[in-house]
Amino acid sequence: MSNTIRIHSFPLSGHAQRAELFANLAGIAHDVINVDLAAGEHKEAPFLALNPAGQVPVLEDGDVVISDSNAILVYLARKYAPAFLPLDPELEAQVQKFLSLAAGEIAFGPCAARLITVFNAPLDADFAKATADKVLSKLEAHLIGREFLVGDSVTIADVAIYTYTAHAPEGNVSLEAYPNVRRFLTNVEALDGFKPMATTKAGLLA
Repeated sequence: MSNTIRIHSFPLSGHAQRAELFANLAGIAHDVINVDLAAGEHKEAPFLALNPAGQVPVLEDGDVVISDSNAILVYLARKYAPAFLPLDPELEAQVQKFLSLAAGEIAFGPCAARLITVFNAPLDADFAKATADKVLSKLEAHLIGREFLVGDSVTIADVAIYTYTAHAPEGNVSLEAYPNVRRFLTNVEALDGFKPMATTKAGLLA
């Protein structure tokens, strides 16, 4: 198998964008393989051999194959960019807390809200918006006096939280009431190597 890192992705997937964004920020050489979700490529045998769950992103690094966006962030940081995942036990625990937040309230809040408006997902819009406002309020309070989520520099926690937070307006979730969150998003976007995800004309951006 090639030694080139390959990220199997989809241009409108926030989960996949985490992997691409981090590889860019950390200067990790990689190829992006876009998976045609509309054509069902993620449910065909070649892709299912990589990830039986049929979801992007998937990382290939030589013989190593990893699915789940947060797991990919941890792997890439530990192997190639350790500055993005602190070794200090307290700071590392804080990073893990935000990875859990990304897999929990971010996924069920702004991510779900965007799935409804962009992909017509059969989810509860009121629940998604209420969850989004709840998690944004948590982030707003946490970011008082902070440039990034953990410590004094960017970590994989920031990458995990960024995309669906930045694209929350596509799911009819306004960021107007959260100036600290907006400042945090601007800080991430100012980083060398930042790579945005395509914006869709949905929700508040329609």
